[in-house]
Amino acid sequence: MNPKEVSELLRTRRSIFPGNYTGEKVDDAIVEEMLENANWAPSNKRTEPWRFKVFTAAGLTTLAEFQSNLYKELAEKKGTFNEKTYNMLSTKPLKASHVIAIMMKRDEKESVPEVEEVEAVAMAVQNMYLTATAHGIGCYWGSGGITYLEEAKPFFGLGKTDQLLGFLFIGHPKATPETGKRNPIQDKVEWVRS
Repeated sequence: MNPKEVSELLRTRRSIFPGNYTGEKVDDAIVEEMLENANWAPSNKRTEPWRFKVFTAAGLTTLAEFQSNLYKELAEKKGTFNEKTYNMLSTKPLKASHVIAIMMKRDEKESVPEVEEVEAVAMAVQNMYLTATAHGIGCYWGSGGITYLEEAKPFFGLGKTDQLLGFLFIGHPKATPETGKRNPIQDKVEWVRS
């Protein structure tokens, strides 16, 4: 494996938003490879807490209707309903080829701290991002309007201690992503040598 190619892959990974997708369907085989690579993320005590639900084709409409209707129901009860948010939730999934619900299934024995389970899921998502980048596919991890809501859990088959951590939107990008920018690593690191 060429270390320079690995570094290049890491540095060219970008979040590409659904509005920047062509509408062309991504091959299911690429999505399956993304999921398989997610499964190789590290997890303390091998709890493997990542769970995914893939929406595509008519399933995208199922997701869009569920999340927009749940948002409307809860927001109307609180008096915070926003038509713009409702419309976004009912159309955003339809711009993607696939949307993967990102979930954390808590270890029943609680053998590791919950934050470590969430971190393991984030590592799995990074593996999916990098796989997509290697294939020239766009991704975006968004929290959406229903992430973290207890009321959403039954739809995704989640238990009380599990979490819905967001959605990975997948599509063919309309254009080559812009070059990324980062502040210098030296501003973020302190070396202790003695």
